Amino acid sequence: MQRIYGKTNRLKQYLKVFTIVMVCVGLLSFVMVQALIKSSAISDSDEQIDYMVILGAGLWDSQPSPTLLRRLEKGIEYLKNHPESKVIVSGGLGANEEVTEAEAMAVFLTSKGIDEDRIIKEDRATNSFENLTFTKEILDALTEGQGVSDIMIVTSDFHLFRSKMLAKRVGFSPYGLAAETPSSITVKYAIREYFAIIKSFIFDR
Repeated sequence: MQRIYGKTNRLKQYLKVFTIVMVCVGLLSFVMVQALIKSSAISDSDEQIDYMVILGAGLWDSQPSPTLLRRLEKGIEYLKNHPESKVIVSGGLGANEEVTEAEAMAVFLTSKGIDEDRIIKEDRATNSFENLTFTKEILDALTEGQGVSDIMIVTSDFHLFRSKMLAKRVGFSPYGLAAETPSSITVKYAIREYFAIIKSFIFDR
């Protein structure tokens, strides 16, 4: 009986140590990922890139959500300063949405003075990896298979690290414009993006 009791105590101690180690590893990895996110949230505003990609971020009643609105405003600023650049608006039809994100973005851009001829719609993507994969297909078709290397990705500051990582995987040399995240949702998106990066690192290939 004493031997069984001793084994049970040792097992509890092992589980306790294992739990502490796993918590410490999790916290360390979270801090490291947040550092990578922060260091990547730098805008390359002065770079002249022929093709910009604005990544979708949901609609509210067929209108850009606050997060998407900030991405669009950042993109418009660049497009007005670089009149030779074209823009791909990337986003498909989300749950409970009546129009694609690409269509809503295109309408918004034209309402702000961006020429319709400069806008290319990618309206199939439902996640970040598809955004960039389908954009690659469009640019390959436009250039008759020659492809485009450099692209300017416009997305939220917390999302730029993962977007660039995925862009490299599909064959791009990405630059970035970081749209500021509303302070009210910063913590929420920091946590969500941590798990999204782990998922993308393992599965999005």
